[in-house]
Amino acid sequence: MKEPLISHKQMLEYGILKPYSNIFGFSTTRHGGCGEGAYATFNCTHYCGDSPEHVKTNLESLAALLPERPRVIVVPRQTHTTNVRVITDVPTSEELQDVDAVVTQLKDFCLCVSTADCVPVLLYDKEKQVIAAIHAGWRGSVNYIVRKTLEQMNRLYNTQGEDIFAAIGPCIGFDAFEVGDEVYDAFKQNDFPMEYISGWKPETHKWHIDLQMANSVQLIDFGVPTEQIDICDICTFTHYEKFFSARRLGIKSGRILSGIFMNF
Repeated sequence: MKEPLISHKQMLEYGILKPYSNIFGFSTTRHGGCGEGAYATFNCTHYCGDSPEHVKTNLESLAALLPERPRVIVVPRQTHTTNVRVITDVPTSEELQDVDAVVTQLKDFCLCVSTADCVPVLLYDKEKQVIAAIHAGWRGSVNYIVRKTLEQMNRLYNTQGEDIFAAIGPCIGFDAFEVGDEVYDAFKQNDFPMEYISGWKPETHKWHIDLQMANSVQLIDFGVPTEQIDICDICTFTHYEKFFSARRLGIKSGRILSGIFMNF
């Protein structure tokens, strides 16, 4: 389902969550911050080599943009795992190590993931009042991190697919995401519907993978209605002037911060 993205200088707001006044979902742009060089200008992530002072200033700006100031902005240190951390109190830095998805039922906690071509996925269970933020690179996607997060939500809160609203944010698009045979084979061996998520391009002599679709099928398989899935059509590789792209700028560059916030 295509819902309007509400675009501000410093962030996109996901329209699919707008009907719920207690929920705010967003992805940051590169604009309106104080960073320099490959971190210019609105990098809000500590884990990519940016100046700590610049990140601190940008996070303060981000907090001021949210509908209410959150008690804490939770940003895990991601390592392309499928580890899911349930947040029941303000987490320590150790509790956020090697974590690629965060889930909570707590109010005033802004759950975030950082990306720069990988896929950010934001979830809201409207019945159980649970939110989640997921970092899905190709390794997380092929190992079903979205499904594993939903299963964790189901075990802990009895989350049902029909109650989930999902926003899939800016990432590298199908046309730009060339992969080797080993990546294609990994998705095929893990029983992904390759006819829907991949294609061979003669002009590049490469397989291409649609990471957004690879994560969307996990939502659908869990029972999330397609009309409750919002897929952003912005390719970070193509639009690297507005959104950070590691393939364009290198690993030592800024990150998009995508978050979801339940404020009352």
